[in-house]
Amino acid sequence: MSELKTIFSENGALSSVISGYQPRQAQLNLAQAFANAIDKKELLIAEAGTGTGKTFAYLIPALLSERKVIISTGTKNLQEQLYHRDLPVVKRALVSKAKTALLKGRSNYLCILRHKQQQSPHMLADKSVEQDLKQIARWAVATQSGDIGEVTSIPEDSRAIPLVTSTIDNCLGKECPDYSDCYLVKARKNAAEADLVVINHHLYFADMAVKDTGFGEIVPDSEVVVFDEAHQIPDIACEYFGQRLSTRQLVELGKDIETEYRTELKDMRQLGKAAEKLQTSAKHFRLAFAIDPEKGNWREKGQSPGFDKHLDDLKQAIEFCYEVIKLAVGRTKNADHLFDRLVIARGTLDKLMQWQKSDVSLWYETTPRHVSLNLTPLSIADKFSNLRTEKRQSWLMTSATLAVDEKFDHFTELLGLKTYESMLLESPFDYQNQSMLCIPRYFPEPHDRNVLAELKKTAMALIKASQGRCFFLFTSYRMMNLLAKSLKSSIDNPIFVQGEVPKRKLLEMYLAESNPVLLATGSFWEGVDVRGDALKCVIIDKLPFAAPDDPLTQARIENCRRYGQDPFNKIQIPQAVITLKQGAGRLIRDVNDKGILVICDPRLVSRGYGETFLQSLPNMKRTRDLEQACAFLADSPSNKTQDITKTESATE
Repeated sequence: MSELKTIFSENGALSSVISGYQPRQAQLNLAQAFANAIDKKELLIAEAGTGTGKTFAYLIPALLSERKVIISTGTKNLQEQLYHRDLPVVKRALVSKAKTALLKGRSNYLCILRHKQQQSPHMLADKSVEQDLKQIARWAVATQSGDIGEVTSIPEDSRAIPLVTSTIDNCLGKECPDYSDCYLVKARKNAAEADLVVINHHLYFADMAVKDTGFGEIVPDSEVVVFDEAHQIPDIACEYFGQRLSTRQLVELGKDIETEYRTELKDMRQLGKAAEKLQTSAKHFRLAFAIDPEKGNWREKGQSPGFDKHLDDLKQAIEFCYEVIKLAVGRTKNADHLFDRLVIARGTLDKLMQWQKSDVSLWYETTPRHVSLNLTPLSIADKFSNLRTEKRQSWLMTSATLAVDEKFDHFTELLGLKTYESMLLESPFDYQNQSMLCIPRYFPEPHDRNVLAELKKTAMALIKASQGRCFFLFTSYRMMNLLAKSLKSSIDNPIFVQGEVPKRKLLEMYLAESNPVLLATGSFWEGVDVRGDALKCVIIDKLPFAAPDDPLTQARIENCRRYGQDPFNKIQIPQAVITLKQGAGRLIRDVNDKGILVICDPRLVSRGYGETFLQSLPNMKRTRDLEQACAFLADSPSNKTQDITKTESATE
């Protein structure tokens, strides 16, 4: 412990590599608690407020432990930031020679075999795909890692990427002729040999889900695991402990069968017909759903009048393919593998049609081109607690947003965690002087017909006061697009809307302007770090309760009622509190930041549960007066009277 105290001290190892380093007691407390958890092989759950410096607080004791460490982050972006920016700083400070590795899921690495297959002219779909494949081909000659993220000249969602990467379905494993040169295999070998490996939650739980299948998403065994952004774990774990089948998988399977027919099994004309029928049926199945992307209840949709024909057509196409390719088993290794994939798809569809199965949510989700059918367990508490018991590792689960009303019960119950140490570490930021929370007075209720007009009026006043430099976070795409359309015709500020370009590019465009406004939903509520004058105002349209028609939420609510519990207090409020804390956390990211958080939802002060939300937010100055909030941004003398509004906001 004394070693940690020295490292984190004013003249310690960190100060030698970080200009202007200032010791933070909360950071030292977390590091010491985690070091203790490592020694005792315990689980530590820690909420560390924004600015605590939790990344260094867990990296340093992890490296000093000289044990095998896995660090799992919430997203690939955070994973890369930690590996390329934070980890090198810590290693320099400690003069550490520990071997480190970055490991992503298989779809992030170039598949040499599939890339070769795209060289055939008949495989090129359209001009945009063809151009992206050319960019990939130029990069492939020089890459060392095979990480497709290095190809920055093509969009993150380019349709060329799935053509040159593998999935667990189409990977041939050790039977692949390019196995010895496989970038994925090399990445896993590096991870197996490293002292510390940085992965992400999706990869961690994909590994848990396929650990018995041999060449799956292999995460090396370790003695210490850190889950950063741990608030995401319950939903991600549920996804991987369930079942999923998408038309994208079936179309790709059909294409791979067609390729095998054209190259190795040319005498099996029926195989070509079966492959074509599978692709066509999968595409037609998507047309049985609404045109606009949506989520829905698959249990209801799958049994709805007239839908049985669409389902039968898809089943018949899979069955026809199964019967034909079964005749090719033993002729080529690839045919054997394609048969195995078809067996799995066939079995998954059967499970997705067990309409009477309880304690699971059956739901579907559509994109413009595809539909996925999903079976998600409503509780993973038993599975997750068994995982924790079996592993006997030292665990740290940390995030800036884990607690609800300063308690961890919601999080631990979801994961079945009973034996653990916990700590709440407040942010070192001076929220009282750096920020203000405004809940505009007389704002209409969320479902009032005048909400859009009031949101526009409020937004325009705040955009003017903050000179742009504003994030507007929404709970729905519909409201985001309606307001975006209205604002674009009313203000001259550059307006950026989520979905127009990839997230990373959107942020770059925002930061390049002096007075930008960004309208976003979903992924922009967390994992976005904009510091300084570039962001002065965060507006949230309403409390982020999960959509009442979200099928997974619906199923959890019904399950909760079945056990005689109150779903609103047990499920909906805690989830919304954590999401709101994430959105609010975009505002103050540094000791010199200053700005206002505006939540346009009167329920914060008109409903009893509003206090739970307010108690979970940082201790900002509060006001109901929008003009006062605008004055705070302008450093007006009127902000000296803010203290009186804190009591007012809680009582009105």
